[in-house]
Amino acid sequence: MTERDRVYGVTELAAEFDLTPQALRFYEEKGLLAPQRAGGRRVFTYRDRARLMLILKFRRVGFSLEQIAEYLAHYRSGRPSAGQYRDGLRKIRARLTELERMQSEIAEVILELKTMEADAERRLAACLPDDDPMQTVPTQKRNEPGVKRCCAE
Repeated sequence: MTERDRVYGVTELAAEFDLTPQALRFYEEKGLLAPQRAGGRRVFTYRDRARLMLILKFRRVGFSLEQIAEYLAHYRSGRPSAGQYRDGLRKIRARLTELERMQSEIAEVILELKTMEADAERRLAACLPDDDPMQTVPTQKRNEPGVKRCCAE
């Protein structure tokens, strides 16, 4: 039996990809996988396994199930088509654009948070005794000479 002729049971295929049998059922319900029946049990072919690999790859990089279904509608195991590649390329470019936008927004938020952190550290340091700027001022020391009273504990 060649690798292409091999069939996989639900448990076997799920274990290979660190999934639950319910995940395979979910993909089946969404029309992404179409296992065959053998004696009342579902079995997956080499083609199903290849489709599952594509599904998981696309999920990992953030594609929706709808986008994956559209791509798989073009997919023909062993017979790639120009339409499949064009569709895939369009989806990849759109996802890259989205992730780059998110990356830019995250960089801006990080910069803003670092600025806020530095400001908070500066303000905290102004409230603490000069000899130990990283310690908080205990309540009983607030009224002692040399303790700055700009902050309440």
